[in-house]
Amino acid sequence: MKRHLAAVACACAAVIPSVSLAQDVRITEDQPIASFALNGQTITIERNQDQSSVIVGEFAKTSRPCPPFCITPISVADGVATVGELEVIEFLLGEVAAGTGLLIDSRVPQWYEKGTIPGAVNVPFPTLDADNPYRNDILKALGAREVDGQLEFSNALQLMVFCNGPWCKQAPHAIQNLLAAGYPSENIQYYRGGMQLWMLFGLTVESPQTQG
Repeated sequence: MKRHLAAVACACAAVIPSVSLAQDVRITEDQPIASFALNGQTITIERNQDQSSVIVGEFAKTSRPCPPFCITPISVADGVATVGELEVIEFLLGEVAAGTGLLIDSRVPQWYEKGTIPGAVNVPFPTLDADNPYRNDILKALGAREVDGQLEFSNALQLMVFCNGPWCKQAPHAIQNLLAAGYPSENIQYYRGGMQLWMLFGLTVESPQTQG
């Protein structure tokens, strides 16, 4: 995980203009696809062109036992903006491509390995718990600095955090722990839709096992 954090945080990346393709299923009316360069690779996000495609497996379920799978509120914390899919793509093309932000998949590794949003970095939510002895190392990888024995966040990266969807508490848990550690709320955004809505729109999913 630390290796992935360092690689993304230090990446020299550039936005690649979206080309106009003959696609019936576009991201928006004016944007067929979104592409950017990261760590020497071109990442492209687009929607599935198969108009008969449906969600299958875990993300097709409408009902899970609550607790723990309860519906999460739109607002996760004061000062933390909740965003949708277009804002995620804009964040990837902007902050992630420029090396000033990270899209964080806060799910546990077994979920992350099943597929994630292209360009996302896995920071499992339990690693941000206060009782994790390596938590400060993770926060430093996110831009925090230690000053007089305390963490200082003036150079902290912009973060956008997600998990499985509106029934998943992993991203809210991660965000609450970041805030408790002193991470500035204005540097955190919450993608509440998570993987379920990302897949509902047929957007590109990448398997970490096939990266590189």
